Amino acid sequence: MGLQIRFGQLLAFTIGTTLISHAYAAVQTFNYISLDAKPLYAGASVLPYANASAPKGGSIVLPATGTFDNFNSMNGKGSPAEGVQFLYDKLMSSSLDEPGVMYPMLATSATYDPDKPKYVIFHLNPKARFSDGSPVTAQDVVYTFKKLLSEGAPGLRIYFSEVEDIKALSKYDVRFDFKSDDNKEMPLIVSDISIFSEKDLKNKDFTRVTMQAPMGSGPYLVDKIDAGRSITYKRNPNYWGKDVMVNKGAYNFNQIKYVYYRTLDIAFEGFKTGQYTFQTEYVSRRWATEYTFNAANAGLIKKIEFHHHNPIPTQSFILNSRRKPLDDIFFRQALTYAYDFEWQNKALFYGKYKRLQSFFDNSELAATGKPSAAELKVLNPYLNQLAPVVKRGVLIDWKYPVSDASGFNRYNLMVARQMLLNKGYRYNPQGQLLDKQGKVIRFEFLIHQDGLERTLMPFVRNLKKLGITITVRKVDVPQYIERKKNYDYDITTDVMPQSLTPGNEQARFWSSQSADEPGNYNYAGVKDPVIDAVINRIIRSQRREELVTNTKVLDRLLRAGYYQILTYGKGADWYAFWDMYDYPAVQPKLGVGLNYWWVNPAKAQKVNQYLKRQ
Repeated sequence: MGLQIRFGQLLAFTIGTTLISHAYAAVQTFNYISLDAKPLYAGASVLPYANASAPKGGSIVLPATGTFDNFNSMNGKGSPAEGVQFLYDKLMSSSLDEPGVMYPMLATSATYDPDKPKYVIFHLNPKARFSDGSPVTAQDVVYTFKKLLSEGAPGLRIYFSEVEDIKALSKYDVRFDFKSDDNKEMPLIVSDISIFSEKDLKNKDFTRVTMQAPMGSGPYLVDKIDAGRSITYKRNPNYWGKDVMVNKGAYNFNQIKYVYYRTLDIAFEGFKTGQYTFQTEYVSRRWATEYTFNAANAGLIKKIEFHHHNPIPTQSFILNSRRKPLDDIFFRQALTYAYDFEWQNKALFYGKYKRLQSFFDNSELAATGKPSAAELKVLNPYLNQLAPVVKRGVLIDWKYPVSDASGFNRYNLMVARQMLLNKGYRYNPQGQLLDKQGKVIRFEFLIHQDGLERTLMPFVRNLKKLGITITVRKVDVPQYIERKKNYDYDITTDVMPQSLTPGNEQARFWSSQSADEPGNYNYAGVKDPVIDAVINRIIRSQRREELVTNTKVLDRLLRAGYYQILTYGKGADWYAFWDMYDYPAVQPKLGVGLNYWWVNPAKAQKVNQYLKRQ
């Protein structure tokens, strides 16, 4: 104990000296972590998008689809339960206004070199407590990360692959050593992981599916579980972190409940009758035409469009290049001509979507026009390694094929047909497309959502016009998750969110290593050494401008490889809710900030009276 005290005193002296002489020393102590930007709220007592006086009470009920069987979301097993994030605190908390900026949570500060982070030391808040009242210590942080590195989901191991060592320097100081000093994102990455209790987990099998949530230090506790149907969390009245700056005005609901439905369409019927109270809407037809039910007509449903500043989530058709003939880039390229966005947007989407032209659409990270001089400087060493079709694709002003919106897509299908013939594909007398070995080409399009066929069928019909035999296979959610986890599909759909500060997660999405690891996110099976090299450049970018340039190059390579057919999206999120909630007048830029909303008692009473009469 005495050694710990003396070390803490020495560390405090060292930190103080570093702060005084920061102009001469690279290693400094900060009450934030930032990639590049100077944080806006490092000296704030409350965030501008929070109401510190927000009342506590009431509940919010949210929908989920499928089922759940695992409260350990970090081991990659089973179907993780919704809402487990409310059980845990992290070392730092992300700003909803500033990309790549984090503020204190379990840690009060961090000591590191922001330009060359070979290590980072987090100084934990001595007041931090797990839900049983025991302190959160440096040893708990060490235990958590060593568990994740040895027994966590495969994708997490890639994500933390740059971590060389973790050790407790004292009871409240923990040090992460990295394999190199040129990955500026590593301090943020390790800041953003839920911390478990060693005492709680040391006698449990971390790798098993469990319906008992590991103990956390977060603002909520598990209250009720109706297996496979619903989960209710209750606000922890003894939550240690209620006065931490990022938490002031947050976590105002006494209860957060998730109700499970088989499909989103069935869930919407539940929303209309008040079974849940907050809806994120994904379907343009429903948004435009179906909010006319009784409660909406009575003025009890509120709709908002939140225009965010993030990349639009990448919605796409995944082409599994592990399988023939999808391993042929020319075949994949031909398939892009069968997708008719212009007609769909007019006939099905009420003109509310845009065609995605980038994996980072709606942001400065999106590659537009021809490559800039900075992009060409990155690309030039790799151009000779690229296939001619990819080389051409990365150098042009990229645009996906455009139709005349007539619904026939005749010209684009003629182009696709000729491309296939030019590359050695042939047709039999029945008009079926044959591969280069003379076999009929057959595909299965794997989905799990009801109603998705409506948006898929135009593409399916166009593929059939090209002579491709394709069936849409709808399976239940658990089977879908398992098949997707094991890359057991020809074509499927995906919606992949992207960050304004891309980094290590790109290796999980696109690297050659992740393509061979079940349970990772490289659904298309991308295996390209040039893409691997550019991902490495992204991870090791030293300045924002460098990060943006490298990301644009990755964007060009992914598009030119035709691994996915990007479909549609929007630069806004659609929300509908029973009008019983209020939120701060100032909204954050990067998310709707639902954690900062609260129940308005007068509005809630009006809603409850209405529901009782129904």
